[in-house]
Amino acid sequence: MLLLGLTGSIGMGKTTAANRFRARGIPVVDADAIVHNLYEGDAVPLIEATFPGVTGNDKVDRGKLAQAILDDPTGFKKLERIVHPLVQAAERRELGAAHATGAQRAVLEIPLLFETGGDARVDVTVVVSASADVQRARVMQRPGMTAAKFDAILARQMPDAEKRRRADFVVDTGVCVEASERQIDAIIGALSGRIGQAYAKFWA
Repeated sequence: MLLLGLTGSIGMGKTTAANRFRARGIPVVDADAIVHNLYEGDAVPLIEATFPGVTGNDKVDRGKLAQAILDDPTGFKKLERIVHPLVQAAERRELGAAHATGAQRAVLEIPLLFETGGDARVDVTVVVSASADVQRARVMQRPGMTAAKFDAILARQMPDAEKRRRADFVVDTGVCVEASERQIDAIIGALSGRIGQAYAKFWA
């Protein structure tokens, strides 16, 4: 099974790209969706113990957690130490399920793929990218987003230019959706018949 690592900075169009891979019959393991489930499950008591007062009704209050991280210079690292092992365990389960169905390819959608060294555990990296102006315009439309919060998120992410440099493939999402989808289709075609090694080495 060939593993593709799909990544890109906030607001760059990962969801649109992931949906195209799904439409082409390729399973996508979404790290953000896994985190969302963990924030209503296994991660709740661990996060509450580290950041008291950020949970309620058996789930993490994302707004309170975001503020707690902003207030603590080491907060993001603390959160990573809690969440990353749980996320990887869930990713392993989902990839195993895809492999069991005979999938020839699968996508790992991970926002911080390069930042966490995740690119070493996939066969191919795909980066979605758009101009800084397009990125900011998209992100600032999100509910609850502020300039300070956006800048804090960017500070934790590798610069887009560096991600593009490291990528095996780059998808320009600053164009219309159809044009982005054609780029993804071309990537799928280019990888036809390619054999992967990362799943057996890191995930099986």
